[in-house]
Amino acid sequence: MAVKGAVLGDIIGAQYEFARPKDLDWKNVPLLSNKWAGFTDDSVMTLAIKKALVTGEDLVKTMVTIGRKYPNSGYGGRFYKWIMGPKQEPYNSWGNGSAMRVSFVGEYYDDFDEMQRMAEATAAVTHNHPEGIKGAVVTATCIWMARHGRSKQEIYDYVLEQYPKDDYEYSIAYSLDEIRPRYEWNESCQGSVPAAMRCFYESSDYESFLRNVFSLDCDSDTFGAIAGGVAEEFYGGFGDVDADGILKKYLTEELYEILVM
Repeated sequence: MAVKGAVLGDIIGAQYEFARPKDLDWKNVPLLSNKWAGFTDDSVMTLAIKKALVTGEDLVKTMVTIGRKYPNSGYGGRFYKWIMGPKQEPYNSWGNGSAMRVSFVGEYYDDFDEMQRMAEATAAVTHNHPEGIKGAVVTATCIWMARHGRSKQEIYDYVLEQYPKDDYEYSIAYSLDEIRPRYEWNESCQGSVPAAMRCFYESSDYESFLRNVFSLDCDSDTFGAIAGGVAEEFYGGFGDVDADGILKKYLTEELYEILVM
């Protein structure tokens, strides 16, 4: 389940979103070693989208209804106003929120064109900037590719085509060794999606993907949500990571029920 990989990545990544030690021993630190672990808006919106698609409920209405139940989960300023306001209209965002919430689309749809259309639809309700749309479509497509047996190189080539080296500062073309010294915390799709996918590309299992995320001073919960679904689908699970135990511990009963529905 890509959505499980995304939510787990959010929970574990949240430890270091705003509190990453500069000397973090990212290769060896326990996966859950910090009091800041827990679900964020990434999980809330990921699961809201899942519920809407599975039940056939209105997407925006479901996002608003569920989102308002968790007002302190870390929404960005404009998205908070969108959730809490009287009228929900897109606001031309290129933020990484469109990519962090789309994992279920890549998991749910077998038809490639339908998957891409729905990825765009889940983004466009808020993130209707071309980069906001692209971030969601690329994320869902990578999950779809992993589900359908595409190689890691094929996924890499697709992301590189969407984020070429000459045009994007954090293109997937750059190795993590090249990115680490210069990466600065970035909440845009263009600054998050290709770098998160590089964390997956250089991984050997789900845990090593997470440790690659830990290695960057980044929006780590969102990196976990963006590429966590790809890693889970590609590797076929979580290895030694106690995914079910962590998810049951940190999610509310309501959110866990949506996760496993």
